[in-house]
Amino acid sequence: MAPTVLHLRSETKHLEHRSALTPATTAELIKAGYIVNVERSPERIFDDEEFEKAGATLVPEHSWVDAPKEHIIVGLKELEEKDFPLKHVHVQFAHCYKQQAGWENVLARFPRGGGTLLDLEFLVDEHGRRVAAFGFHAGFAGAALALEVWAWQLNHSEPFPGVESYPNEDALIADVKKAVKEGVEAAGRLPRVIVIGARGRCGSGAVSALKKAGIPDENILDWDMAETAKGGPFKEITDSDIFVNCIYLTSKIPNFVNLESLQVPDRQLRVVCDVSADTTSPFTPVPIYTVATTFDKPTVPVDGLTSGPPLSVISIDHLPSLLPREASEAFSHDLLPSLLTLNDWQNSPVWARAKQLFDEKVATLPESALQK
Repeated sequence: MAPTVLHLRSETKHLEHRSALTPATTAELIKAGYIVNVERSPERIFDDEEFEKAGATLVPEHSWVDAPKEHIIVGLKELEEKDFPLKHVHVQFAHCYKQQAGWENVLARFPRGGGTLLDLEFLVDEHGRRVAAFGFHAGFAGAALALEVWAWQLNHSEPFPGVESYPNEDALIADVKKAVKEGVEAAGRLPRVIVIGARGRCGSGAVSALKKAGIPDENILDWDMAETAKGGPFKEITDSDIFVNCIYLTSKIPNFVNLESLQVPDRQLRVVCDVSADTTSPFTPVPIYTVATTFDKPTVPVDGLTSGPPLSVISIDHLPSLLPREASEAFSHDLLPSLLTLNDWQNSPVWARAKQLFDEKVATLPESALQK
């Protein structure tokens, strides 16, 4: 039986430096008998030579398109918006299972070409828990940026400037501490922050960043299911300076905050970081904005407010790329046991569940999307 070939593609999303495979996990896969082809990448946080030293074969960028059909294409974020059908098995985040804008065009490319999507967002074990997720680093990066935006807004009238990835966590926290100090000088106090979903991976990352930045426990409202059970909107959000939403939803619940709940004269809220970044999802509990933000333009203002301070929303959908090396290493390490079963993915429970979900979602596609 020929060895299974994994093809790590270069990411095309702007400022996406993370990688689903790392040199360490690549070495483990090769040791297990896989062939790993790695596209050269100018953006990836790991140098091409690190993969070569691990035993991978370097191939040209974007060569996955012409790779043999039996090769499994491994990526991270969504593919570029193109129309050609997809013939391979793709392992990636596709962001097309929750009726996001344009979902049918993204998803239909797979059945049109005879390909399969094994979506990393929905890769779960027998208990329904995700086998690997970037949640901790998403929450960490989101809370760190939210603190910086809070301080910036107190001292500037222009929008918060673009940001770039950091080489490590220490460098990020050093910048955040400096920003918080400037914010405290302007406000005369430390910010009050509410984190919803604080017990999960994402929320624990957010709380960790807040504490490392010097925010004391008494200024952190760490909420989870028990605190939100009564249903929103919640005044505790508008009473806080910063709201970090770490809730992952697949069905609609009462909104945590909405435009009406923001129209209160005593609103303190200046910054919302929607880490889930389901900007166009009908399930969002934070329906106060419609624009996904980027590292180039990290915030979007909430329009239509008649009182209170300006309110900025951070809705970057690849926040962990602010710490790409650490985020990639943690994610790929957790994903490795599943990656090692890709040589028989149809019979591996984790991948088989992902294939079943793919089939269910394809069945909901309008006929017009399949006939392009």
